[in-house]
Amino acid sequence: MALVIDLKPGEKILIGKAVITNDSQRTRLHIAGDAPILREKDVIQEDEADTPCKKIYFLLQCMYIDQGPEKYHKIYFDHVRDVQKAAPSCLPFFVQINEQIIQGHYYKALKLARELIDHERELMNHAIQQDHQ
Repeated sequence: MALVIDLKPGEKILIGKAVITNDSQRTRLHIAGDAPILREKDVIQEDEADTPCKKIYFLLQCMYIDQGPEKYHKIYFDHVRDVQKAAPSCLPFFVQINEQIIQGHYYKALKLARELIDHERELMNHAIQQDHQ
């Protein structure tokens, strides 16, 4: 079954290592095959990975796109260890993400990492509120 993606005018999509930019009108793509696919809105550039959990997301994104994801595993697990020490409440996210990595389901790991980033944002907002009290 093909993946169907609707692109807005000017929207970009990553298929494999190729970036495809839509022209000036809406487009519907039917994509069959096993290439990694990411919409522009789901891509984090390395310089945008400005928090610990965004760095983890970036590493997962690299694993998903690259044909040799194992080369990112050590640095990923080092980051996970650091975040867990600082924020133990992130552990349930890492359990789920790591399970997906072990199974080779990097896209599912990325989706879970979005939830991790949301959790990180909540923790940071809570810390800021505590500082202002």
